[in-house]
Amino acid sequence: MMKCCIVTGSRAEYGLLKPVMSGIKASRTMRLQLLVTGMHLSPDFGMTFEEIEKDGFQIDEKVEMLLSGDTATSIIKSMGLGMIGYADAFARLQPDWVIVLGDRFEALAATTAAYISNIPIAHISGGEVTKGANDEAFRHSITKMSFLHFTAMEEYRQRVIQLGEAPERVFNVGALGLDNIRQLKLLSKASLKKLLHFDVSQPYALITYHPVTLEKRSAEKDFENLLKVLDDNADLRIIFTLPNADEGGRAIIRMIGEYVQANRDRVSSFTSLGTLKYLSLLKYAAVVIGNSSSGIVEAPSFRVPVVNIGDRQNGRIKAGNIIDVANSVQSINKGLRTALSPAFRQACSKVINPYGDGTATGRILRIIGETGKIGSIKKEFIDLV
Repeated sequence: MMKCCIVTGSRAEYGLLKPVMSGIKASRTMRLQLLVTGMHLSPDFGMTFEEIEKDGFQIDEKVEMLLSGDTATSIIKSMGLGMIGYADAFARLQPDWVIVLGDRFEALAATTAAYISNIPIAHISGGEVTKGANDEAFRHSITKMSFLHFTAMEEYRQRVIQLGEAPERVFNVGALGLDNIRQLKLLSKASLKKLLHFDVSQPYALITYHPVTLEKRSAEKDFENLLKVLDDNADLRIIFTLPNADEGGRAIIRMIGEYVQANRDRVSSFTSLGTLKYLSLLKYAAVVIGNSSSGIVEAPSFRVPVVNIGDRQNGRIKAGNIIDVANSVQSINKGLRTALSPAFRQACSKVINPYGDGTATGRILRIIGETGKIGSIKKEFIDLV
């Protein structure tokens, strides 16, 4: 059987990859290998490897890599530790394919180790642009080390080809996040209230805010502006999901904790909601606020208004339910008022998600299966005519 090793380092990434993992696990021709790393193994981020095991997946390798700091130096050192661990893990597993998603530093380190180990790499979600984050360069670097490419839309496919990749190895399959929306039976409001101890029958905002890693401004200052806006809209209930392990992320986590303590009557936060609870909350939210890719990719399927703050997601294709705002109090407040207005909500009801039809998993597995085991990862740079 063809051994397919999936690498996951964050809760959001796992949620997206889960349908692919399930598909490989059920396959008669593929064998799932699972390498878990990064935030999954950190107490600060919920030890979410336990959720993976509860979902019935066997973890073949755990690679500890995260340091406790969130400075640039700690991220660089974490990547170095990760590469050491990945080297040993790949030597033991001897996979026929390594499958990675996206653009995080954990994925970049894993891809580098796999490439040097002469293991073919299948990359999901290449060709996208996020001008405000380190992920921009990480994503394109992963593309150049990968052999197969699965993009979320045709424009992104063309960008991967522009990077010199052979068109016959680049496939527009749609965004994986839509597969979960199509396949999962989402929770009712009553079930969410019972599970989360939060009344979702009243209007609430779902907020995920990550540091903008390529900007010199303080992540704390930018996030403070968002908190001031939330104070100005005290009738709106709030659910925070915590940011990733990026530079400046722990400062935002601390600020969220303090804000929850001061506003316990209307604000809650969760380290890890899991895919089912998160998508269910997304479905019923009055508004989504922050700078997470889920607001760009998944939220349009629910026709929920999104206030997208700052530059982190600049460059991604966006549906009509998304309002781009600057990091200032005035701009966020204006965007939030627009998002909550009856006229804009009515406009959102007609939005079509541009990121596919929720059938990416089947396409990915079919293409990897048809490609089979390959003897060499050598490839030519294809110049544009």
